[in-house]
Amino acid sequence: MQATLRMFCKAILPLTLATASIQGFGMHTGGKTTTQQDRQQISITIYNENLALVRDLRLVSLEKGFNKLAWQEISAQIRPETAMLRAPDNTSGIRVMEQSFDFDLLTPEKLLEKYIGQRINVINVNPATGAETVEAATVLSTSDGIILKFEDRIEIGTQGRITFPDIPAGLHDRPTLTLTLDSVISGTQTLELSYLSSGLAWQTDYVARLNADNNLLDLNGLISISNHSGSAYPDSHLQLVAGEINQVSSESFPARKMMAIVADAAEYQSIKEESLAEYHLYTLPAPITLADNQSRQITLMSATGIPVNQEFLLRGTEGYYYSKYPVLNEKLKPTVLIQFENKGEGLGVPLPKGTMRVYKEDNQGNTQLLGEDRIDHTARDEPIQVKLGKAFDITASRTQTDFQQLDTPSRRFTETAHQIEIHNARPEAVSIRVQEPIPGEWKIISESQPHSKSSANLAEWLVKAPANEKTILSYRVRIKH
Repeated sequence: MQATLRMFCKAILPLTLATASIQGFGMHTGGKTTTQQDRQQISITIYNENLALVRDLRLVSLEKGFNKLAWQEISAQIRPETAMLRAPDNTSGIRVMEQSFDFDLLTPEKLLEKYIGQRINVINVNPATGAETVEAATVLSTSDGIILKFEDRIEIGTQGRITFPDIPAGLHDRPTLTLTLDSVISGTQTLELSYLSSGLAWQTDYVARLNADNNLLDLNGLISISNHSGSAYPDSHLQLVAGEINQVSSESFPARKMMAIVADAAEYQSIKEESLAEYHLYTLPAPITLADNQSRQITLMSATGIPVNQEFLLRGTEGYYYSKYPVLNEKLKPTVLIQFENKGEGLGVPLPKGTMRVYKEDNQGNTQLLGEDRIDHTARDEPIQVKLGKAFDITASRTQTDFQQLDTPSRRFTETAHQIEIHNARPEAVSIRVQEPIPGEWKIISESQPHSKSSANLAEWLVKAPANEKTILSYRVRIKH
């Protein structure tokens, strides 16, 4: 809607809707309405990729034969094509003939649009006497402002209050799925509506604290659940699925813009974990209320005294081995990594992917952030590696000391020699893992210290750098292309 219309609606509204109560839905559809008051239970399974399966169980009174049912207070980001209605106690007694979901919710702009070509009333107040006068008018247009046709004139905009006789069919004040169904019996029945929806998501954040010696770690995992679906879910039974499920891409419909509101953290005694095919399912032990535009935090796990290893990693690139390159006057900084295993008390369960932030206390006892990194889904007993950042007091420089082309009539060979100088300015000795990805079929023909071949194209050296000294690693490699 154009900006002019939005300004107009703000100026003349709230509109008088006393005669257009949404409770009159049944009046203009000839059907029934079910709301959250009929709900017996709601269960939600949330996946990693902004996707949720909602199962809404309600008691609904139906007539025998055809019924039109307005199922209100569902997700505004429902995927209607995935909706499925069933009667758990009467599996063959309900048949859905037709369903529709209107993406337009009740707003002043939408209400005016629905009344184009129809009559409304405009109420004006005499500023001197306070007397009200009512005039009938026809809405001609709402594009770039409202145009009204009165009996004796046409006006652009109005200063009066507008009243409407009713709310048009298909326009609701809350997300509604309209179902046309056939029931073999009459009376109150238990119905379950299940559907997929966007706007519901979860993620895991991990908070780790290193001890003074960098060899022990305390770890807490926190699940953040966000609801931006346009509907609230009070006392919902919640399950979370960790894993990468396959989805078919489809056209997405416009969704309402929403802002997240952070709620207080909720802590539970135990979250039950179980395998689900190739995924892992986490079930919250107690119902939880998810308000619209809300984010809630729930404790997933907690462990203390986890043995951890710190490592400095200096990794090169394949580009160093294809040709002669000039002297590089750049300082290289090793990456600082910590690694531990997902086992032991408090751990040893599948951990969902998420962001891990590592903290440590300084000499004054103040907590400081060392770095953060994303970890993938991690099975029990598997290692977890976290990148903290770059080392400050350890630097390196590299030089290509030789490059030769050794072609033969049948094969192409190159020999290239390299020197990596590592300067450790720390007051204690450290070990730096040097990794060099080397292309093609290669062989180290000389080196200042032994290497290991950790994969087909990766050579590794573990270089010990004494405190406040420089250490040089040199090697020559022959590559068959």
